[in-house]
Amino acid sequence: MLSTTRHAPIAPLPLLVTVAVLASTPLWLSQVGLYQYLALEIMIWMLFALGHNLLLGYGGLPSFGHGAYFGIGAYAFGLLQLRGGAGLLAGLLGAVLAAALAGALVGAFISHRRGIYYALLTIAFGQLAWFVAGKWHTVTGGEDGLLNIKRPDLSLGFIDLSLKSNEAFFYFALVVFALVLAALWRLVHSPFGRILRAIKQNEMRAAFVGHPVWLYKWLAFIISTSVAGLAGALFAMAQQSAYPNVMSLHNSGFVVMMVLIGGGLVSFWGPVIGALVFILTRDLLGAYTETWLLWYGLLFMLVVLFQPDGVAGAWQSWRARCAARKHTPAAHNAALATPKET
Repeated sequence: MLSTTRHAPIAPLPLLVTVAVLASTPLWLSQVGLYQYLALEIMIWMLFALGHNLLLGYGGLPSFGHGAYFGIGAYAFGLLQLRGGAGLLAGLLGAVLAAALAGALVGAFISHRRGIYYALLTIAFGQLAWFVAGKWHTVTGGEDGLLNIKRPDLSLGFIDLSLKSNEAFFYFALVVFALVLAALWRLVHSPFGRILRAIKQNEMRAAFVGHPVWLYKWLAFIISTSVAGLAGALFAMAQQSAYPNVMSLHNSGFVVMMVLIGGGLVSFWGPVIGALVFILTRDLLGAYTETWLLWYGLLFMLVVLFQPDGVAGAWQSWRARCAARKHTPAAHNAALATPKET
């Protein structure tokens, strides 16, 4: 059932290119009229989309309420920092654990479902979290959210590094992003990832050959929500606040659009492309019109209708056509070029 694949490299070229381009942004971003915070935001959304793609792209599990776990990570970091006095690493770990715990609880309810029922339950739980965040004033601050979230110093034992500037925080977030990116790459190319793809192809057949389908779907949901919680914690540090809007249904929809338009259904790197396209479209079109989301929505519709595999799928198709032309036998080409005798 599971096809034999080549051993995946530890650090593939796209990973190295992505990290290198992001690392170089402080050197050239201002030269093209953009700002450093934009690169930071793009990277955080890339992280969020990569975690979501573990479910949608590899497991075929459509989660439309994933903004809830992004928000839980943001709120958990803010509460630990503001009320618990937690440091940087403790706050990030707490945010990941909080999102993972919420994911484990929700996943236990929905992992036995499939298709539209799975999707609707993710929306229901996501909206529940959004409602609680907006109404629980004593904990979350209600609609005002948590404000004045600080960026704790990075303590390495022998030295403390300040993350107050956007550039310093950007490089810290880049290290976190690179580590999670490499971990997710290895995960999807491990036996766990191959079984997850088998469940996506045919859940019933995967169960018949002995795989504990419910357990794999549950674990995938927990891992995905953990990554979302980490991205949410970084976002809270970047914004220095946490508010209910990050848990809303439209925020959950944004990450789904990033995965699909980038080509996450056919490529691990699709969410990276999709997050880049989405944030740049928002900022560049938003500078000219307030209805940028309308135009992005039209672009999304065109992609779904005419290129459902997204940008990454279009790139793969183009490479396949080039390879086919390259390997066409020269004798066959010559025969086609020679006119037939009459």
